[in-house]
Amino acid sequence: MSGRRPYTARMPIEERRTQVLDAALRIIAGEGYRAVSIDRIARDLDVTRPVVYNAFDGLDALLRALLERQERRVVKQLLSTISTEVDLLDPAAYLNRTITALATMVTSDPLTWKPVFLISVEAPAVVRERIDRNRNLVRERIQTIVEMSVAERKAGSKIDAGVVAHSLVAIGEYFGRLLLEDPDAVDVDHLASTVTALFEPVRRSALA
Repeated sequence: MSGRRPYTARMPIEERRTQVLDAALRIIAGEGYRAVSIDRIARDLDVTRPVVYNAFDGLDALLRALLERQERRVVKQLLSTISTEVDLLDPAAYLNRTITALATMVTSDPLTWKPVFLISVEAPAVVRERIDRNRNLVRERIQTIVEMSVAERKAGSKIDAGVVAHSLVAIGEYFGRLLLEDPDAVDVDHLASTVTALFEPVRRSALA
């Protein structure tokens, strides 16, 4: 029998690009950024290198496209989950609900979140910069929400919405990593109720 690779069926270029990007994401999420290459992607898809090069000019162009796509997904998921429509009469319920939704967001799409939470240290500088930028975007939104929930605080209150926002982001990142590494170690209901209980005195103090 011939050792030639079976013929690779043609597909629309946008569909092929999506297929290539999905393969690169699987490799990065499973093995880290250092593992991704044109050869590795071709093997993952069981196609020839020219098929991959027909979709993207090279690895740099491919990774740029992947970064842009994943950043859009990350921002969309985060901003749709962390709503600014807060019930100021019951911010505790909002916080509990949002934490539960964020946990579901991470566990339902691990391919998107593993490169953010688990392997960002070894990521290229441009990826780390995007992660930092999006972290700040989330922190600013949380700070705005905190400020809304304590808008009536008395003058001279020592509650700093920025510190609260940084704290919530840090908690979120820690448990985001844990949910991806060992999801059975996290009871999401207990996590949500505990964080809500911890921050409720902060709100009451601000309004006192």
